[in-house]
Amino acid sequence: MFLATRLNHHLCAFPPHTPRSPRKLFVTISNLLSEPKSASAVTVATPLSHFSSTSPSLPQEALFLPPETDPLLLKDQPLSARILKGSNIVLSDYAGGEGVEITNAEFVKSSVRTEDCPADGLPEFALVGRSNVGKSSLLNSLVRRKRLALTSKKPGKTQCINHFRINESWYLVDLPGYGYAAAPYEVRTDWGKFTKDYFLNRQTLVSVFLLIDGSIPAKKIDLEYASWLGQNQIPMTLVFTKCDKRKKKKNGGKSCVENVEDFQKLIRDSFASSPPWIMTSSVTNLGRDEILLHMSQLRNYWLKH
Repeated sequence: MFLATRLNHHLCAFPPHTPRSPRKLFVTISNLLSEPKSASAVTVATPLSHFSSTSPSLPQEALFLPPETDPLLLKDQPLSARILKGSNIVLSDYAGGEGVEITNAEFVKSSVRTEDCPADGLPEFALVGRSNVGKSSLLNSLVRRKRLALTSKKPGKTQCINHFRINESWYLVDLPGYGYAAAPYEVRTDWGKFTKDYFLNRQTLVSVFLLIDGSIPAKKIDLEYASWLGQNQIPMTLVFTKCDKRKKKKNGGKSCVENVEDFQKLIRDSFASSPPWIMTSSVTNLGRDEILLHMSQLRNYWLKH
């Protein structure tokens, strides 16, 4: 399904792996001609403010259509009216329910092995990204608490698999940042090993949210990390951070929108269809509510199936 991509030494801890059967949540548009959803599935009225009214229209092949979202059944409402603001994500009838509004968030534990992670079977979403991408800040923004995830001016602060229980019903998982050159080589290798094991073997993982700095041009390590997740059929959403920043000459003189478009072009050959992506800012809370809506539709589908 995915084209092979050569990984560099940043992912040397990730040996070749035989792809497992595709997870139901990572689907191509050609597989979306499903039967209408049963009445037992979750439906919710979503505020119009979450939908993109001013963003340029995207062709259907550039959109992420969630499972059981059949464009042929949306004749009364065009796809463009269901795209979440600042993203390529179409909102499905599975969105809503517990988790769209976070009322409780608590740190549960830190683990260095997948088998040591919580064993209560609750669904979880993992946040991962290059060191200093703003991962802890985004997590704090999602839960509206300034210090739930400890932020530090020193990149690479997170060195474990950190589980935060949300609304007593699901988890946000803060994973170690990658690409921090000042960390000892042995530590970087260990992070890579247990992160890779977590991705491949964590049965309650609904999706990985890969954070990319949207204020700068695409970096090779991010492109290769995204490709590795794709090759191993790990469900993934690209989260572009720092999208409140204006373009700078030293960063190629491009805006966040242009950097996002460039990233999509660079990974196009590695994926059979466009992965979901969304633009965010922990400073302005851009994309916060949209991320939670997207997580809710993936989570509700996962719980049903």
